[in-house]
Formats: sequence, structure tokens, C-alpha cells
Amino acid sequence: MIFWGGSMKFVLIFGPQAVGKMTVGHELEKRTDLKLFHNHMTIELVTPFFEYGTKEGNRLVSLFRQEIFEAVAKSDLYGLIFTFVWAFDLQADWDYVDHVCRIFESKGGTVYFVELEADLNERIERNRSPHRLEHKPSKRNAEWSEANLKKSMKKYRLNSLDGEIKKENYLKINNTKLSAEEVAQMIKDRFQL
Repeated sequence: MIFWGGSMKFVLIFGPQAVGKMTVGHELEKRTDLKLFHNHMTIELVTPFFEYGTKEGNRLVSLFRQEIFEAVAKSDLYGLIFTFVWAFDLQADWDYVDHVCRIFESKGGTVYFVELEADLNERIERNRSPHRLEHKPSKRNAEWSEANLKKSMKKYRLNSLDGEIKKENYLKINNTKLSAEEVAQMIKDRFQL
């Protein structure tokens, strides 16, 4: 392991389901020394035992994430990319994002916010991509997954309003017509990662 002398970097990639967070994360990981921790890594770990959404499933997912965040924040790693579906109309989600950011900031780390948005038709298309299904077994029931995507879109606001996020290191990208490679390069360049 190379000791990284600078401050830990925490890149939070958020946006609605199937917008491309994990795929962009994989591309950003290839272009930097950041490690990708996409939200389904913990979900898929727990799901064989406790369905995601159940009390015990949620508790375990939360616990594993917390432990990984804390271990990485005090490590010599260059940094971490985490993907998240943020419901802007849920205070609990704002609180969770603040909580996770504080883990890194309390150790002198820097947080970067990257919001992705894309047209619904494009997201429905991406929802069935082989790359997504390879890494997210729980999404392989395409009918359920697509219905869930549409349901959560009606129930929650999954992209921010203009000016809603007042963070210094913030980038919003509409990636409907952009490749994951292009988006990853934009993030890398913007934040000099």
C-alpha cells in the first residue's frame, strides 16, 4: 500500500436508481486511486439472510457501512467513492448524509458531492444493463426492479432543486447523453482527484 500523505477524499455519488452511479464509480475508480464502495455491496451481502427493507436487513446494511466508513476514514487509503439514492424530501436522508460526511471530515478528510440526473427512459434502459445486473443480483427481476424505480420516483424527490445543495465541492451532471467514462473524467478533472 502506498501511504497517501494528503487528506482522505470521500466522493459521494448520488441520484435516482439506474442513473449510472455505480458505473460512473467504476470508471472513476479506474482513473484515480479511489476505492468504490457502491451501496449494493452491503445490500447484496445481507439480502440472502434478511430482505433489504426489513428491520434486521436495514440494521445490518447500516452497521456494515458504518464500520467500513470508519475504517477507511482513519486508514492511509487515498479515498472512497460511495453511491447513494438520496430522497431530498426525507429529513432522515439529509441526516444520514451529514453523519457519513462527518466521519470523514472528523479525520481531516474532504467530501465531494456528485449528483447525477438522467431522463426516465434512459434510466429504464440502464436498469437492464448487463453491468448493473452482474453487480446487483437483487435487481435481476427486471419487471420488479423497473416498477420499484418508477414507484420510488413518484414517492420521493431523488434529484435536488437548484441551489438546494450548498456545498463547496458540488457538481451536478445530467448524464442522459454522456458515457460513464466521460462523466468520470469530468469528476476527476473538476476535483483534481
